[in-house]
Amino acid sequence: MARASQDLLGKYRLLNIVMTGQTSQVWEAIDDAQSQRYAIKLLLSDFRKEREHVAFLKNEYAVGKSLEHPRVIRIYEYGSDKLSPYLVMELYPHPNMKQFLRRGLAQVGYLVPQVIGQAAEALAYFNDQGWVHRDIKPDNFLVSPQGDVKLIDFAMATKPKTGLMKLFARKTKTQGTRSYMSPEQIRGLALDTRADVYSFGCTIFELVGGRAPFTGGSSNELLMKHLKSPPPPLGAANPNVTPEFADLVKKTLAKRPEQRPESMSEFLREFRSLRVFKEMPKPPVEKPAAG
Repeated sequence: MARASQDLLGKYRLLNIVMTGQTSQVWEAIDDAQSQRYAIKLLLSDFRKEREHVAFLKNEYAVGKSLEHPRVIRIYEYGSDKLSPYLVMELYPHPNMKQFLRRGLAQVGYLVPQVIGQAAEALAYFNDQGWVHRDIKPDNFLVSPQGDVKLIDFAMATKPKTGLMKLFARKTKTQGTRSYMSPEQIRGLALDTRADVYSFGCTIFELVGGRAPFTGGSSNELLMKHLKSPPPPLGAANPNVTPEFADLVKKTLAKRPEQRPESMSEFLREFRSLRVFKEMPKPPVEKPAAG
């Protein structure tokens, strides 16, 4: 996108690109009148006239505007200028969990229990406000160097259907990220928050085990594994995890929603009663600066 660093979007002056995704870009921006910095998400040029993607941006504002939690990114404003609709958000300039993991468990392992706990707190709050996120994955948790977490990206979030609405709900278009989708999401069924529990299980399996629980040579093979294959044992991917934690992750990955933890709050209660690692990883020793 060919915007100069001094370009204005409404009252916000764009400074630099924070992240570029498949359909949108996030900029660091400043409101000069308040000397306040924000993150601004705007659609890439190819998607600005596509109703679906504009609707996703509007939905993210509708979902996020009333959320207030230290582990959930704040959403402040939806606007549109002549070039693009945009979303004004809290600036939290840190990498996502997938990028955090690339540093290797030898470097970040000592922070992993904190990261899991804070990510679970964020999703428990989000679900408790009446929303199913539908796209829980490592990319949608930002993690600071100190292991502090923020949940992001509410574009696909929806209210769970209950009662007769759930019973007579039509199948929906399958949307989400294939490596983290619950079986019921793949089938296009009505979702409740246990779909997010499954996706969270895939996310923390990758965080601790170094890879997603299911992989495939094709999209169909991957989706069939979510539908049919038992999850691999987490202890095989990381022998340092405790059996109790491995069992909890296994429960989150149950094919049937009723066999998972009932909610993220239930997951969090159980998580806080156990240890993640048999031997807690130590912080890396910093090398002294050359004299």
